[in-house]
Amino acid sequence: MTAPFATLDEFRRTLEDAPGPDMETLAAANDRNGQLTKPPGALGRLEDLAIWYAGWRGQAQPQLTAPQVLIFAGNHGVCAQGVSAFPSEVTVQMVANFKAGGAAINQLSKAFGATMNVYALDLDMPTQDFTAAPAMSEAEVIQALITGWNAVDPASDLVVTGEMGIGNTTSAAAVAAAVLGGAAEDWVGRGTGVDDAGLQRKIDVVARGLALHDVADPLQALRCLGGRELAAMAGAIAAARHHSIPVILDGFICSAAAAVLEKAHAGALDHCVAGHLSAEGAHQRLLDGIEKAPLLSLGLRLGEGSGAALAIGVLKGAVACHSGMATFAEAGVADG
Repeated sequence: MTAPFATLDEFRRTLEDAPGPDMETLAAANDRNGQLTKPPGALGRLEDLAIWYAGWRGQAQPQLTAPQVLIFAGNHGVCAQGVSAFPSEVTVQMVANFKAGGAAINQLSKAFGATMNVYALDLDMPTQDFTAAPAMSEAEVIQALITGWNAVDPASDLVVTGEMGIGNTTSAAAVAAAVLGGAAEDWVGRGTGVDDAGLQRKIDVVARGLALHDVADPLQALRCLGGRELAAMAGAIAAARHHSIPVILDGFICSAAAAVLEKAHAGALDHCVAGHLSAEGAHQRLLDGIEKAPLLSLGLRLGEGSGAALAIGVLKGAVACHSGMATFAEAGVADG
């Protein structure tokens, strides 16, 4: 698959030209939901999820059998500022763990029948320290977007995007502040567990990055303040929309990448749901900014796509009930 863009302006047009849900299928799925053997609304959000999923898949009685989990890893020059409790070498080590099947995301992907793919993005060449220069050139951010775009399997019927990158809560906080507004301290959290001094360093680093760069354009915010793994997640989310594949968003970092798309083009995340509310302090604020209500809230703060992968089970349950339940007429049950 070849990405249909070679510049950020072309990527923006790709977002603008993306397809929407099948409205006839939405209507048919909604009609079916009203005939199933249950009181109206008895399955709560599961009903809305199933109808939403049906509309994007173009099937009034869809099946969810081929989920894909995509993990993107990148390293960040801003780590030189002492913003993480771990060294950048851990990114490489965790990629090896993913590939060996030893991480939490491997177990969750397996548990819910998802194919998992891992992409390490130039780990030996971290982004620039965004307090001194743009994190990426346009060519670099485009390459990361294309990697994410090409990672999506058009035959999949659900996409989960996750990440690994020491320092990327700092990058995500800077991107979130740029695209959603507010001060650095509104967005910066403890990430992997920095102490009070480390937290203050992160706030100072994000404030300096915001002051240095012109980030009024969300795509420029991604380039100047983001990381390769954030850009790759954005590219994958956009590609999934191109193929009418629904997406479950993961935690704070994934949501920051997604927010770039929503602010670049309103409605760009209509094919997405938020998998969970993470324990990273500003995640709720970020979800509010992109108008997504989380499916789960379990205090997770691991990243890796773990919360979103766990939410695959919720969506599978919603689709199974919608497509597999009998209607009142089929079951011979009196309707009201």
